[in-house]
Amino acid sequence: MSVEKVDTLVVGGGQAGLAMSEHLTKCGVPHLILEQHRIAERWRSGRWDSLVANGPAWHDRFPGMEFADADPDAFVPKEKVADYFVAYAGMIAAPIRCGVEVKEARRNVGRPGFRIETSEGVVEANNVVVATGPFQRPVIPALLPDEAGILQIHSNAYRNPGQLPEGAVLVVGAGSSGVQIADELAQAGKRVYLSVGPHDRPPRAYRGRDFCWWLGVLGKWDAETPGPGTEHVTIAVSGAHGGRTIDFRRLAAQGMTLVGRTESYRDGVVTFAPDLADNIARGDANYLSLLDEADAFVASNGLDLAAEPEAREIGPDPECLTDPILELSLADAGVSSVVWATGYSLDYGWLKVDAFDEKGRPRHQRGVSVEPGIYFLGLPWQSRRGSSFIWGVWHDAAHVADRIATQRKYLAYREPTKRETKIA
Repeated sequence: MSVEKVDTLVVGGGQAGLAMSEHLTKCGVPHLILEQHRIAERWRSGRWDSLVANGPAWHDRFPGMEFADADPDAFVPKEKVADYFVAYAGMIAAPIRCGVEVKEARRNVGRPGFRIETSEGVVEANNVVVATGPFQRPVIPALLPDEAGILQIHSNAYRNPGQLPEGAVLVVGAGSSGVQIADELAQAGKRVYLSVGPHDRPPRAYRGRDFCWWLGVLGKWDAETPGPGTEHVTIAVSGAHGGRTIDFRRLAAQGMTLVGRTESYRDGVVTFAPDLADNIARGDANYLSLLDEADAFVASNGLDLAAEPEAREIGPDPECLTDPILELSLADAGVSSVVWATGYSLDYGWLKVDAFDEKGRPRHQRGVSVEPGIYFLGLPWQSRRGSSFIWGVWHDAAHVADRIATQRKYLAYREPTKRETKIA
């Protein structure tokens, strides 16, 4: 079987892979992208039907192309986001090959580069860019056994309310995915219990500007390191219904029951931590602190942005907050399904190189691995807070591509055929 050779192999044809391709092309680096499914597949089949982007169209895009037929302030539906990346791949003539699974990659012995086993044969590359993103293996805590007799699905498998059986639903996790799914289920007439852990909840918009704009002008997207204990903080924000601030008190007033973190299960009863009030208070503090920073920025820069005092109004605490439920009999509550909006873990089992720590996390500096020739793109906090977002990954790709191009120049150096001897 013949072996295909390429300078740089990019694994993954989503937003990270396409950003990488654009910058590699600009740097003159020959490359190939392998994508197991379709371009931006996770936007199509790894999300629920009604999902829209969490940022407005003017923000959640690459610099080189706007969304076609979309209001800049609109939140683009997921299928249109996927179509955007397909069009972008065409615009930059990305050398992408879809339907090809990368099964294993190992360093060559005694010679440069890597040997990559794929579903369509062997590829050898001098460099490998891992652009598979942070959403690889859905995490479902081992709390409810199969004999609990209820449907359990991860948020990546949820599509719409009609997918679930009759009865109430427990949604575990109140980040962007969990709160949007819970709200959709409640709007469909489901009895919903929402398990709320520690979270940030920025305003969707304030003083006429989207929170993406505020995080930009306040320098928060460019923060290079997370604060203590904030690396994996859940963020509750949504572009659904035209975009609105997540307000857990409002959801409770509309009939949703809030509970604390889901802790354990025994004999048909789920127990929750007594931390609901603290978690809601923390989210409120985060919300109000951003309003404070925004007001200070307006004042110091003399901006003509109308004041919005009503944004600081916090509604009354619902009964489920003042008298929290600590135990819930699933049968008595009529709960027939659980949606686990509990995030993802990384999975680099195919990459057989010494590039990971004891927890399986990449060891890297701004995407440049400790293993020469291996690069990562699309990781959370790869270089800044915005690294795993569409626009952030594009900027990170520029740095990684430059490092690859620079290394190629060194490796291309050849000793002159004749060197004059100079005497000092």
